[in-house]
Amino acid sequence: MAAAAGFRRRPGSVALGDLLRREASAEREAGAERPGVVAGQAGRTKKGEDLALLKLACERRPGAPSTSFSAFALFDGHNGSAAAVYAREHLLGNVLSCVPPDLARDEWLTALPRALVAGFVKTDKDFQTKAHSSGTTVTLVIIDGFVVTVASVGDSRCVLEAEGSIYYLSADHRFDASEEEVGRVTECGGEVGRLNVVGGAEAAVFYE
Repeated sequence: MAAAAGFRRRPGSVALGDLLRREASAEREAGAERPGVVAGQAGRTKKGEDLALLKLACERRPGAPSTSFSAFALFDGHNGSAAAVYAREHLLGNVLSCVPPDLARDEWLTALPRALVAGFVKTDKDFQTKAHSSGTTVTLVIIDGFVVTVASVGDSRCVLEAEGSIYYLSADHRFDASEEEVGRVTECGGEVGRLNVVGGAEAAVFYE
């Protein structure tokens, strides 16, 4: 798991805080009710390395149903299930611990992206102290009203279907699909090549 050190806003883009306030204001003006959320889970793989987290009713402030939100996560484990199990048990709690519980909803939504980064980093560092060799992808989705916030690491993908249109809510963290990552490796003195594997498929490899 890793986090970007900086962020450059694209021309014409809108600051996240402004966007969230705009969405919340539109909800109030429309008198929109909180959407109903339904979740399901497909059959698990035989290896047991893939896990899911489904929580329909979490509360920002315990005992206050008006602060409820839903959280869903997918963990695609590799080389065993230890990392996936650890992330499922600790990631959401680590994220929430990075947000003051007494914030108003708009403030909480604005603070959430940074809390997600901090929670992912803490979970990764804490797991590394366990000296396990397994790893996992993580895709975490938090739904509060009509606001959906997504954070992910690894090559799992989050897709939203709305009114017949498809929206990709996460970036593919595949080495060969990221010009920025390839550039980072080559600038550090590494080289990137192609490796033929069984069946004629190709895989990107790098070494320093």
